[in-house]
Amino acid sequence: MLLLFLLLAALPALHAQTGQQVLLVVNGSDAVSSQIGDYYRPRRSVPLKNVCTLHSGAGEEITWERYVVQIERPIAACLEKNGLREKILYIVLAMGVPLKIQGGGAKMTAEYGSVDSELTLLYSKMKGAAIGRAGSVPNPFFMKRDAPFLHPQFPIYLVTRLAAYDLAGVKAMIDRSLAARNRGKFVIDLSSPANGDGNNWLRTAALLLPRERVILDATTNVLYDQKDVIGYASWGSNDGNRKRRWLGFQWLPGGIATEFVSTNARTLKRPPDDWTLTTYEDRQHFFAGSPQSLSADLIQEGATGASGNTYEPFLTGCARPDYLLPAYYQGRNLAESYYLALPYLSWQGVVLGDPLCSLGKP
Repeated sequence: MLLLFLLLAALPALHAQTGQQVLLVVNGSDAVSSQIGDYYRPRRSVPLKNVCTLHSGAGEEITWERYVVQIERPIAACLEKNGLREKILYIVLAMGVPLKIQGGGAKMTAEYGSVDSELTLLYSKMKGAAIGRAGSVPNPFFMKRDAPFLHPQFPIYLVTRLAAYDLAGVKAMIDRSLAARNRGKFVIDLSSPANGDGNNWLRTAALLLPRERVILDATTNVLYDQKDVIGYASWGSNDGNRKRRWLGFQWLPGGIATEFVSTNARTLKRPPDDWTLTTYEDRQHFFAGSPQSLSADLIQEGATGASGNTYEPFLTGCARPDYLLPAYYQGRNLAESYYLALPYLSWQGVVLGDPLCSLGKP
C-alpha cells in the first residue's frame, strides 16, 4: 500500500513536461531573436536539435505566402529532419519572428490572424489535414480541464512567444518563469453590468479559485495598485472606467494576465513613454492603429505571461478566464492553461510567456 501511495504521488511529476518537448524557433535575421534563444535554451535544457532557425526578414506583419515559405515550411522541415513531430508539444517563438498574417475578409470569415495561432495547426497539416485560410478552427483542447496534453489525442502544437519591448524585458520574463511559485492573489475586475457573458466568465473564475486568494471587484471601480498578484483578468481598456495605461501592480514571479481586448497584441513595439489609453474618436493619439491597451505593457510591468489578439477576435474568441486561471492555479503549465481557455485556432490569439512556466500544485 505504501508503494502504491508513493507511485500515485509521483504521477504529476511523471507527466511534467520539460525542454525535451519544446521546439525553440528563432529568426536568424534578427540579432535579438538569436540572443533570446541563446538565453532561454540552457535554462530550460532545450536540446540543440530542438532549435529551429528561420530567416523570415523584418517586420511584424507578413503575407500568407511569406508565412508559408518562411515560417511554416521551415518549421515543418526542422520537425521532420530531427524526428520531432510527435515528441514536440510546445513551439516557442523568440521575439523577432513575425507576429501576424495579412488577409482579406470580414468577421469570422477573415483570413487574417496571428502567426502563433496558425502554427498550432502545423501538427495536423503534417499529418495530411487540409485546413483553409478563412475563418477560425475549433480548438480541440478547449475546456479539456482534466485531460493530459498529448499527441495524437490532441493534434495541435501549443505555441507561445518569448517577447517584450526589448531583450532585457524578455530575459526578465524568462527569469520570472523559473522563479514561479504557487502563492499570491488572483485579481478579477468586472466591468459594467451590460457586459454579460464576459462578466459571467470572470465571476465563474473567481468561484473556481480559493476564496482567500481572490480579489473580485464587481463595481464600476478599476482595480489599480494591487500587491502580490499571481493572476489577473479584466476588460482592459474596454472597461470605460479605466483611464490609466499602467495598472501599478506588484507582480509575483509567474504572474499571468488576460483581458477582453480586441487588438492588445496588434504590436510588440514599445509606444512612446507619454502614450496613454484613449478613445476611438481621438484618432490623433492612436498607437499602432488603435487606442486600446497592450499585452506587452503587462509584461513590461512585471507579468510573466499574458494573452492578446492581433486583430478583432470578438468576445467569443478571447481567452476564457474561467478556464485559464483555475488550470494555472492547479498546476498546469502556462501553455496548457492558456490553450485550455482559447476556443479557436487559426485565429487572433497570441500567448506571451515561457510555455513551461508553472506554479506547481497548490
